[in-house]
Amino acid sequence: MAPKFHPTPLSGGDRKALSKELTKARAMTKILAERAAEKRAAGEALIREADDFACQSWNERMWADGGPIDPSPTIDQAINGGYAWLEIRCSRCKTPRSVDLAALPHAATTCVHDLSSRLRCLKCARAGKRPPAELHQLAPPRRRYPGEDE
Repeated sequence: MAPKFHPTPLSGGDRKALSKELTKARAMTKILAERAAEKRAAGEALIREADDFACQSWNERMWADGGPIDPSPTIDQAINGGYAWLEIRCSRCKTPRSVDLAALPHAATTCVHDLSSRLRCLKCARAGKRPPAELHQLAPPRRRYPGEDE
């Protein structure tokens, strides 16, 4: 967008007043932009905290009741809340596994409990079986140490 043109007044007093008002408007624009950025950062922090609480609540319900609990947070909410891993177990051979939620192809609205039917055990798949996974809990990212294998 092109800058707005302000015709220069003929009298000296009007020119000074216009210059003063333009300076004030530019300063106010900077102040308002900074406040908007602060409010946006505060809002994003609140959303991140709300996503964290939703994941903690779902983990507690999973521990207390078991089974894939509906409603669950979406995958994007889990990742935003700091829970990038989903701990699962094969319903047939009971092999535990952690799944990186960020690496899964998913729509933005995919809920975590919907993954129970999509995730399969690799060990049982080689044997020709396709049992569904049992969801256990959402987990924060694992720490990696130098020399640690996958």
